[in-house]
Amino acid sequence: MLQITTAIRIPESELSERFIRSPGPGGQNVNKVATAVQLSFDVARSPSLPEDVRRRLNGLAGRRIDGDGVLTIEAHRFRTRERNREDARERLADLIRQAAHRPKPRIATRPTRGSKERRLASKKLRARVKQTRSRRPTED
Repeated sequence: MLQITTAIRIPESELSERFIRSPGPGGQNVNKVATAVQLSFDVARSPSLPEDVRRRLNGLAGRRIDGDGVLTIEAHRFRTRERNREDARERLADLIRQAAHRPKPRIATRPTRGSKERRLASKKLRARVKQTRSRRPTED
């Protein structure tokens, strides 16, 4: 069981792991041992996620989610399979925690009278500066 928040828990049955060879330079083991992990989680069909979290997660995950709604996280920062596995699960949990945070709704406000007057005054000042630059000096 992957504990995300107090309300959101993801059972192991919803996660799928595949071990692959790590990319990049390495030593003698790089071509023999599959230490990198691809963690897949079906966001679209998961009963563990509330609908609002699912929507926000789709936006946050970006190109890590494919057309079928499956989120795939690759972890290959560490040399051992176990550490990469923990890293992938932690990154998934962080992503879902971010999606679980409900953004504060924006309240539409209007500019104050003073702010409108200051804006117009600065525009007039700027126009005056530009006007004085464009005038040619009169010849005597």
